[in-house]
Amino acid sequence: MKLKDVLSGTLPEEALRHVSNHFDVIGDIAIISLPPELSDYKKVIAAAIITHRRNIYTVLNKVTRVNGDTRTAAYEVLAGDTTVALHQEFGFHYRFDILKVFFNIHMAYERMRVINQVEPGEEVLVPFSGVGPFAIPAAAKGARVVAIENNPDAVLWLNESIGLNKVRKNIMVIEGDAFDTSVLSMQGFDRIIIPTPYGMDHIFNILAPFVKPKGIIHFYTFKKKHEIPALVENFEKTGYRITFYRSCGNVAPGVSRWVFDLEREFN
Repeated sequence: MKLKDVLSGTLPEEALRHVSNHFDVIGDIAIISLPPELSDYKKVIAAAIITHRRNIYTVLNKVTRVNGDTRTAAYEVLAGDTTVALHQEFGFHYRFDILKVFFNIHMAYERMRVINQVEPGEEVLVPFSGVGPFAIPAAAKGARVVAIENNPDAVLWLNESIGLNKVRKNIMVIEGDAFDTSVLSMQGFDRIIIPTPYGMDHIFNILAPFVKPKGIIHFYTFKKKHEIPALVENFEKTGYRITFYRSCGNVAPGVSRWVFDLEREFN
């Protein structure tokens, strides 16, 4: 049953018009974004979600966008007593505090698209690794993964999730800045997966030299559609073969996250 239907007869009609049926679920935590028009009904809405979704025990109201170096948002706890989620994605488990780390559930199928290309024995670099949704499945495929993450809270939860998924022998975690290549002890990765934060596209030129000839870079960037042809031309001019690219969903009016699968053609 849709949330609006559940609340029909409980909320005034004027308030009900502002209720969205959409909310995100991470583990047993629901995340909603309530407009000011519903400020008097927050607890009622949270109670309705918990009552009708028996697998949900906490409801958070997202009050700011993701921002800052840790790429976290601010939340208001409307129901429940914990913000720590145990989230499952394609058989992998991630435990983390939603208040302290970034995790995008909408990228799940895109992550598996990339992971399905990983071969056992590959050397894989994952900067901005977060709690490991790229790094952990790659390690489970038998790759040797270097995961770089600057947020100490994310590093803490990444290490816990590595243990949960029993892939410790295949992952080296580096707590540090992905822009500081001195943290890398090797060159010549077979694959680099770069889930680039907004406004940090210059990471590409910093990390691209670390991929082997014929190696693959999965590069994520935030762009408007009209900017894509110039980006395609630039990649091709600088020696990369584009094997695949697409939009991975809108993030703002006119702006989408795009992924480019790039094969390095030069030595």
